[in-house]
Amino acid sequence: MAENTAELQVLQGNNQFATNLYKILSQTEGNVFFSPISVHAGLSMAYQGALGTTAQHFAAALQVPEAKAAGEGYNAIMNRLNSIENVTLLMANKIYLMEGCKMLEDFNSAITKKFLSEVQLVNFAKNEEAADIINDWVQRKTREKIQDLIQKHDLDNLTRLVLVNAIYFKGNWKHKFSKADTKTEPFYLNDVDTVDVQMMHIKKKFLYKYDEALEAQVLELRYTNEDLSMIIILPNKRNGIRDLEEKLATVNLTHIKRDMRNTEVNVALPRFKIEQTIDLEDSLTKLGLGEIFNKDKANFRGMIELNPKENLYVSKAVQKAFIEVNEEGAEAAAATGIHVMMKRSLEFPEEFNVDHPFMCYLLLKRSESATNHNVVDILFYGKVARISSLRPNALHDEL
Repeated sequence: MAENTAELQVLQGNNQFATNLYKILSQTEGNVFFSPISVHAGLSMAYQGALGTTAQHFAAALQVPEAKAAGEGYNAIMNRLNSIENVTLLMANKIYLMEGCKMLEDFNSAITKKFLSEVQLVNFAKNEEAADIINDWVQRKTREKIQDLIQKHDLDNLTRLVLVNAIYFKGNWKHKFSKADTKTEPFYLNDVDTVDVQMMHIKKKFLYKYDEALEAQVLELRYTNEDLSMIIILPNKRNGIRDLEEKLATVNLTHIKRDMRNTEVNVALPRFKIEQTIDLEDSLTKLGLGEIFNKDKANFRGMIELNPKENLYVSKAVQKAFIEVNEEGAEAAAATGIHVMMKRSLEFPEEFNVDHPFMCYLLLKRSESATNHNVVDILFYGKVARISSLRPNALHDEL
């Protein structure tokens, strides 16, 4: 399979996987924040060593029919992610195996050459030491932003395999918010209850639209690297987040950007910081991957040498993600004007006041030479339903 075809296949699979996984994660109250591409990549690494029905379940859940295609696709994707300029995008993906296991060459080759990752042997029986090994690696890869991903009680002498996915992103806006314009304002948790937040303000030209089908406003905020942007979807109603989630469950996220126009917008956006750890076993089981956690049924015999009485299975799948949004950014030298839109005879600024729960996702568009412009990398996806109330000075000091 041509690498470009494999990459498109993986990206399309990841986009659908993002929607499917979010449906499950959003069933809990509060914030939801995760990196679908990081989870998808970690599972795709395990896919390289799966056989039989286990491999079939990976194919169905990841929506990539062959492990080889997943490897070729992620090779192209990881090379792009590792060369992003003007922002900080840190990804950490790794597989840990119990000591005494002998790696099979095909699996080891796929992991190191295609995924630019590695597999490390550790002694999980020494659970505190093993947790430190994993956490130290994650901290190095994420410049100390992600810490204590694995707890020692997660590991024991029966642990055989741990999938680790950690991702950190921080970028500067193309159009920065002035700190002088940040004010204490209410954020509505629902129709009645509010919490005071630090609300940032800016009036600039942005890509914007009102989506009648979603009953929501959509805004794109670009970073200094314009291939990266954050899409914010704000429901009309203060308590409209559940309805929006239901509608988005049947929408291709990459299509939401269609028909946006470049227009002046008054934006009010709260500062926020989210750090979330997700144990993925329950969610992945609901997506059809329960077999990988079953010590009797999982088939990872393409990963290590096993005698007939031994078996390898996934005992832990966890992700920790962190993001912060604040005023910081650098002015771009050129005005936003790459999209040609029909101009109104008399324009008034659109009002985009993010004072109640909203959805957001961060995407990386493919190069202009790519054959399919509708396929993007969905790096982060989530819902901001609650924001901690912080004193202005304390928040500025912290961030």
